[in-house]
Amino acid sequence: MPPCTRGGYTSGAPRRRPTGSERRRRVQLREVDPAADPDSVEHPQHDRDETEEVFEGTPGGPIDRCILRSFDKHIAAKIWLGADRAPLKLVNHGAKLQLWELDMERSRIHETVHRSGLASLTSCSHRVASRPLLSAFCERWQPETTTFHMPFGEMTITLDDVASILHIPVTGAMISFSQPLHVDDANALLVELLGTTDVEASRETEQCRSPSVRLLWLRDHFSTITDASSDDDIVFATRAFLLHLVGCTLFADKSATSVAVVYLELFRDLSMVGSYAWGAACLAYLYRQLTTATRFEVRQLGGYLTLLQAWIYEHFPEMFSSPDMSYTESRPRALRWRPHVIPDSLQSVRERLDRLQISEYWERWTDHVLTDQSRGRRCQYSGSGESVAEYMAWYDRISHRIVQPPHLRSGFTTDAGSSLPSHTASTSDDTSDSRRNARALSLVRHVIYGGREQSLDVFWGALNEVHGILDGSDETSVSHNTPSPAPASHSTPSPATRLFFSPPTFVYPPPASIDPPPASDDPPPVIVPPPPASVAPSAPAPDPTASTTVYVRSKRKKKT
Repeated sequence: MPPCTRGGYTSGAPRRRPTGSERRRRVQLREVDPAADPDSVEHPQHDRDETEEVFEGTPGGPIDRCILRSFDKHIAAKIWLGADRAPLKLVNHGAKLQLWELDMERSRIHETVHRSGLASLTSCSHRVASRPLLSAFCERWQPETTTFHMPFGEMTITLDDVASILHIPVTGAMISFSQPLHVDDANALLVELLGTTDVEASRETEQCRSPSVRLLWLRDHFSTITDASSDDDIVFATRAFLLHLVGCTLFADKSATSVAVVYLELFRDLSMVGSYAWGAACLAYLYRQLTTATRFEVRQLGGYLTLLQAWIYEHFPEMFSSPDMSYTESRPRALRWRPHVIPDSLQSVRERLDRLQISEYWERWTDHVLTDQSRGRRCQYSGSGESVAEYMAWYDRISHRIVQPPHLRSGFTTDAGSSLPSHTASTSDDTSDSRRNARALSLVRHVIYGGREQSLDVFWGALNEVHGILDGSDETSVSHNTPSPAPASHSTPSPATRLFFSPPTFVYPPPASIDPPPASDDPPPVIVPPPPASVAPSAPAPDPTASTTVYVRSKRKKKT
């Protein structure tokens, strides 16, 4: 028997390095007597315990990384260090929903969709989504807390928001799938529930390179089915329409062209579609998409962006929204606003959000699903806000409240040693007038946003309250039935009162006389009206009497 080497290999054979398992077995077989040789006992040294891991602070916050543990990979951390990212590419299918409408010839499909609880999605989806606006809010989303970290605290989208904005069910059976769907299973599901052939199903999934189907393929194959078709074809078309609907709205993915076949299983029994908690599934899916988009290398945002954009309009109406005056309260709140692309750049929206502070004219929810006892108040702040004294101190330590670093801001500066803009801190000199103006504007906007169907008492009561606020009287003593007293003659009215109630002092002057044209061979001067007023707030208004005289030189014929 050939002699063995120390590693267990025969002499003459090439030596190899022992594997990790062999090393572990060798350590287990080794016996050490601690009493005889205390230094021989190996004590594993760990730099830090995983259960008690300590995170150092990040420039700009958070100071304490016990909550935002993955903040190093967050887009806000990269922006603070000098990097930047262009506005996200948005996946919005609001225009595609108009390509498959259920008219009178498809009334049977429409009835089934109406019973499913998803009919409101066909009309409330925004056709336009603002890239700078949604990108700026995505930069404030924190995956660990599933909230937007604002300068004044945390905010998030709730199930109450989903039910009010979309009018879809938020309670019911949970939507979940145990495992991903294989391509072969997806083909079998298409054949069983949509009535396609094996060849058509295989060709479609191969083109998508995943267990998915294109939205265009669903429209081309099932949008032509009417009530005159067979019962089986109507059932197939209804399932295809619902799959197309959730693929364009609730579960819009980053492919921007397809929808996963796994959702087709939810429409196997059409009578049970309305029993699912679609709102909860939509909100969870949007949370996941926002979490993915917070990574610096991600360039696209999926999910139902109508929900996110309408939520921003609802909670920040003074900054970004444009109300629809024809809105009625029986419709989803997403239709209360006119979707539009804001003219601001991403940099501008970042700075506006960094300057945002607690506002006293944020009002209560008035017509939501939950009761006042269950819901509480939305943002009815007084003083420093409705929170315990320890919350804001804790929030300052664990959050990243300001996205734009001070040296990269444009248009405003910061106080020494403070991460907030200097002009956001109100002084005692202008606090009263600014609060009165803000409160009065809030009441006026509330009436305007309410639409035309409000009673006359609502308009009369709001007018009385605005008068009392601008007059400087106690707001709580203003009655909705009797007009507020006029300001006393001996008291000095506030600037807001003078601005709102003072009669106009500008009198349009008579047109200026035009001098006769000069006696020459040149044609008479052309009077050009003054240019319109500039939209810049700091630009002075043009003089109405001013005009510009332009002389036109005539061409003389050369003498021959």
